[in-house]
Amino acid sequence: MNTTTYVLVPGFWLGAWVWRPVADSLRERGHVVHAVDLSGMGERVHLASPETDLTAHIDDVVRLLEQQDLHDVVLVGHSYGALVTTGAADRMPERVARLVYVDSGPLPDGMAQADFEGPEARAANDDLVMTHGQGWKLPPPPWAALAAAVPGVDDAAVAALVEGSQPQPWLTATQPVALTGSWERVPRTGVLCSFSLEQLQQMAPHAPVFAHMVDGDWTYVELPTWHWPMISRPAELATVLESVSG
Repeated sequence: MNTTTYVLVPGFWLGAWVWRPVADSLRERGHVVHAVDLSGMGERVHLASPETDLTAHIDDVVRLLEQQDLHDVVLVGHSYGALVTTGAADRMPERVARLVYVDSGPLPDGMAQADFEGPEARAANDDLVMTHGQGWKLPPPPWAALAAAVPGVDDAAVAALVEGSQPQPWLTATQPVALTGSWERVPRTGVLCSFSLEQLQQMAPHAPVFAHMVDGDWTYVELPTWHWPMISRPAELATVLESVSG
């Protein structure tokens, strides 16, 4: 059996713990898994500050690759974590065998995560940060409302999300992506959960934000569920991740 090394990077508000069922499943199959607590998140929440930005989170992953001397890594980013993994691969493409984007994708150079959903959503989040986040943190979302009627997400899962999430340092969302293009030599897989491949192909020609998701060395896997498949369909997500390791 081939052993693959995975590095799992969470999205907004969450820590390495959210990957636990996926990581455990991959380890049971003989793989090496590193789930990341980014600076200021998860068990490293004490490091959060108004200066915590996207670069700091990219540094976290680069440091892990260097300190653990990791090579031929499958680098997995969920949601905002995709910006982190793309940035790390841009710096160290020789260490990365494949980029996997879980219900997410790489943003164009110069764009910030905060601008992904458009100016109205950006303004609403800016307001939340000012009124409920001390001017520098985005509060977690209403998990129970988001999870309502989602198969595979019960009260215990919602409680874990509520307990385990922390406010997201807003500078991580407002700092624009800065890429050299080196990451583009790495093959990549999109795991599509809240939208389909057909929807992606329809949107991409008209939305520059999706441009990087149709150009280059891509494969796609559809795993229909909500935006957090590591909560709702962890076993299936682990199987998908194992399938793209070759």
